[in-house]
Amino acid sequence: MAQVKVKKEVDRLVEELKQIRDELKVRVHLAKADAKTEWAQLEKKWEHLRSRAEQVGDVAEDAAEDVGEAVAKVGKELKKGYERVRGML
Repeated sequence: MAQVKVKKEVDRLVEELKQIRDELKVRVHLAKADAKTEWAQLEKKWEHLRSRAEQVGDVAEDAAEDVGEAVAKVGKELKKGYERVRGML
């Protein structure tokens, strides 16, 4: 049960971040250099988050919560980073 709940939460987080990412991806091409640097760092974190999010459905239930917590932490970092980039645009 906990694994299903964690998976749903992770999926929701990934979808929310994807929407923000898609919006900013277009705008960042026109942004100044510091926004582009920030964006490059966020893209690395995004790929890490997506990789970890995919693992949630594949790991044992006792590990799912740990992976879910790690994904949530990276997700919060990404969200703050995306907000910084949005503020630069």
